[in-house]
Amino acid sequence: MPRRAGRPTTAFRPRGLKAVGAALVGAAAVVALTGCSGLEYQEAICSSGEYPVLTVNGTGSACTANDEKPPSGYTRYPKGKVPQQVGDKWDVYWDTHTLDEDGNIIDAPDGG
Repeated sequence: MPRRAGRPTTAFRPRGLKAVGAALVGAAAVVALTGCSGLEYQEAICSSGEYPVLTVNGTGSACTANDEKPPSGYTRYPKGKVPQQVGDKWDVYWDTHTLDEDGNIIDAPDGG
């Protein structure tokens, strides 16, 4: 007959492993709750090989191939005021501003 152990037979789990596991779970919770700005994903306005264009007298936008002119009714953003990522400073700015036929920055019709 096999001999029975005096205590229940379980997998060997050192106490240090529990502490490491708890620390990893805690770190994952902190990252999940607070976010990690260094790892934040930012979506580009246009794909590689394209540049953004703005509708004249409107807040619509599109992307145009680098080797093409803007389509009819669209124009390039002013130099230094081109949005690069969704939600960046210039992307938000152009929600309430636009360009007129002469290239002047104006308030967008109806505020957006």
